[in-house]
Amino acid sequence: MYDELALERSIKDYFGVDVDLRHVIVFNVPVSRSAYATLFLTSRKQLLLSIAGQSRLTLGDIKKIVSRMGLRAEQYFPPKHRPDYFNEVGREKFHDVFPGRKNISDQDLYFYRLLSPYNPALVQISEIKDGSVYQYDSDSTSSWRVAAKFAYRRIRTS
Repeated sequence: MYDELALERSIKDYFGVDVDLRHVIVFNVPVSRSAYATLFLTSRKQLLLSIAGQSRLTLGDIKKIVSRMGLRAEQYFPPKHRPDYFNEVGREKFHDVFPGRKNISDQDLYFYRLLSPYNPALVQISEIKDGSVYQYDSDSTSSWRVAAKFAYRRIRTS
């Protein structure tokens, strides 16, 4: 219970998102050699994934982790008070590589957004692909094994 309260508080402090944990599906499962994830349902029936680790994680790393866990992401929450965080960092990294370019499109920034530092991470999940949530396991042949069985698909309404 204290871990859940600490998780709620850290999400509110870092992302500015008020969450009320209702049901934890997996808690602190390994998703890489040095990162851990918690998947939980909120009281508003949203499925959120929190990832934190000791190593430097980028948005690209988080996207890969979400995919390998068998999840489909709907939204990546930026840090509090920085709603355009991924575009800002992507634009900075793009200007480091191409200092003279003026007209920059979203397609130009796509790769450089993936290089944004993103640790800790908070992701809203739209679907669990095959009803299984996977965790990292270095002893497994595929490096991933089932951590929990849970069916979830968010149905969008207007």
